[in-house]
Amino acid sequence: MSFPTSHKTVIVLDRSPYFGQSSKQTVEYDTLLKCRSPGLIPAAPIYKSLWTSCVESVIEYMRIVYDIFPTQKLIRVITGIHSLNTWNPKDQGVQQLMLALARIGPARAHSTDEEYDVMHGLNHAIEVLCEPSEMQHTLRTELSDNTPTVINRGRIICLTAVKSEGHIRTLEGCILDALVQHNKLAAQTDTSLPINHCELIIIHVVPVGDEPKVFDRPRKDLSPLLSTELQVAQAGRHLYFKLASLVQLHFDLSSTTVTGIPMKEEQNSNSSANYDVELLHPAVAHEELKRQTIGHVEGLIIPSKEGLPTETVTLKWCTPKSSVVELHHCTSCHRITPVDVNSRPSSCLTNFLLGGRAVMLEQPRKSGTKVISHMLASHGGEIFIHTLSISRSILEDPPSISEGSGGRVTDYRITDFGEFMKENRLAPISANPLIDDVLPIERAKKRLEKLTRYWPMVISDTLIFNMRTQIEPIPTLIMKEKLDEDEVMECRNTIFNIVGMESRNEAFPTTVVGSRGKGPKREEQYRQFWNELETLIRLHSETSPMHGKILECLLECKKPSEDSKTIMSPKRASEKAAPKEKIEVTEVEQTWKELDKFQKMTEREKLEMNTGGDSKTEAPPSKLKKANSGEPTSKTLGGATNLFAMWTSQLNETQSKIHEEFAGRVEHEGTGPAELYAHLKEENQAETSENTQSKPQPNKR
Repeated sequence: MSFPTSHKTVIVLDRSPYFGQSSKQTVEYDTLLKCRSPGLIPAAPIYKSLWTSCVESVIEYMRIVYDIFPTQKLIRVITGIHSLNTWNPKDQGVQQLMLALARIGPARAHSTDEEYDVMHGLNHAIEVLCEPSEMQHTLRTELSDNTPTVINRGRIICLTAVKSEGHIRTLEGCILDALVQHNKLAAQTDTSLPINHCELIIIHVVPVGDEPKVFDRPRKDLSPLLSTELQVAQAGRHLYFKLASLVQLHFDLSSTTVTGIPMKEEQNSNSSANYDVELLHPAVAHEELKRQTIGHVEGLIIPSKEGLPTETVTLKWCTPKSSVVELHHCTSCHRITPVDVNSRPSSCLTNFLLGGRAVMLEQPRKSGTKVISHMLASHGGEIFIHTLSISRSILEDPPSISEGSGGRVTDYRITDFGEFMKENRLAPISANPLIDDVLPIERAKKRLEKLTRYWPMVISDTLIFNMRTQIEPIPTLIMKEKLDEDEVMECRNTIFNIVGMESRNEAFPTTVVGSRGKGPKREEQYRQFWNELETLIRLHSETSPMHGKILECLLECKKPSEDSKTIMSPKRASEKAAPKEKIEVTEVEQTWKELDKFQKMTEREKLEMNTGGDSKTEAPPSKLKKANSGEPTSKTLGGATNLFAMWTSQLNETQSKIHEEFAGRVEHEGTGPAELYAHLKEENQAETSENTQSKPQPNKR
């Protein structure tokens, strides 16, 4: 069982003669200061001692902890060799500590007692941390042999005055040695617990206005057992602010300022004014609020109004319509305590809540509906802050579509989203849920990610999903894991149909572009349509090679120009084509026209064209066969360039632009392409001659 560092805290007060001197903070006691007539000499000021300032700050530290954590968090105070209380819950309280401080008396400025040296206090603090608390003792006695041991952690806060950096290192070395020694002793006894980790915070206290000799030092780890930190603070209110910020850090507390509290004036009971009260409570009470509203509500988080070096969340007083606390939907409940417990606004708010009333707290908003996020109420004589559910209740009417995150948007794809939810409902799993070593929930997440790669939420943001009849079955088939040739052909035919619509300059349905005709031009609509369709197909093109073929077909039908990556119509592409490309396209078209003309010729005309002379000339059988099959021959067409040569030249030119020709195929000094296996013929001849020489000759008679 592991206990947090905040479970046990030891506060060491240095009672050396240094703390008997004045803190230079005056005590307000002259009540006649404002109404004194001129000429009267004011009373001499009275100053608090450093000891009094430290005690008051420690009392406030303990009050905050005990108000919010009355049982879970334990604090012990040590001065020199004196321990003012124990880990027993009966000794955990502010009243017990104040009685113990009254018995030992304040620090004396001219005292020479060595028993109050801070070294003894730190050594004694390590010793008391080894003592188990009641919870630790109960848990340790209930542990069996197979149960892990109790993890003992603690924190030491030492209020002292250091002389130099060397003095700080001496204190750290002494406490580290004491920690190691006490752990060895604790391991040999059953009444003590070894310390697994200790956090030491040294607070260097100086009088108000004096310059410290040392400065703040962040936390550092001296060993796996000990970490140290140095804080410098002036006495008086500065020391109180320091400890108030440390208690929020040590116990994970947060601050809430209740603003706009109506309160009657003391002098005139007929008039009232608005006051603010700052409260401390566990930070968990603001998790839901910060997760939903931070960055969206202006003025929600502001600096502390009580002067603390921390931030606070402002919530506005809201007069409740009912005092029945149980009817509200609360998600958590935590104790609170005022930052300034003795102020009149804090006292009035506390008495109001203890009287059985509840206070609703709303977020500060300049416009919009009221959002009540918290509630203050008392239970059993203790005041709690309740975190209310900000989300809508199931008892309320469903929200209007115009209240969404996108503002007053009324054309959401509600019907499509309903169908989408129906298609992705989860079902109970079987006894053996693993399929291909994948959990069903992971498969469901993968499917959901695949289906939502491109899913516009608003009708006006999409074209392709508003004309499903024209583009089906592309949206359905593109989501599949595997596609066959027939399905790919269906998608290709759909793309060809859209190309035909664009070539015929057909208009989009009125449900897509609206009936008033105020949308973009038809050419721009087609450009948007092709871009959106490419986005959908490209996001799924890597699913399988068949999916990639659909993207290739789309890109072939709407091939982008060299200076533009967007899909455009053939009309715009032809307008932006270079002059050279126009010439090449014209030659290809002319070639196809001549080929079509050749196909329409009679057998006699084909024979005359192939032979290049009189029709009575007999053509070779091979040429006649080509003529009958419609294939162009190597002769010229009417004295012009050969059709087959033109087509071959065009193909070679196109291929040369795609890739660089293999070096072995290039002409070498007029000798033609490079010969493959150049020495193979010579080696075969040499092997043949050797076999001939070694063959035995027949005997001659």
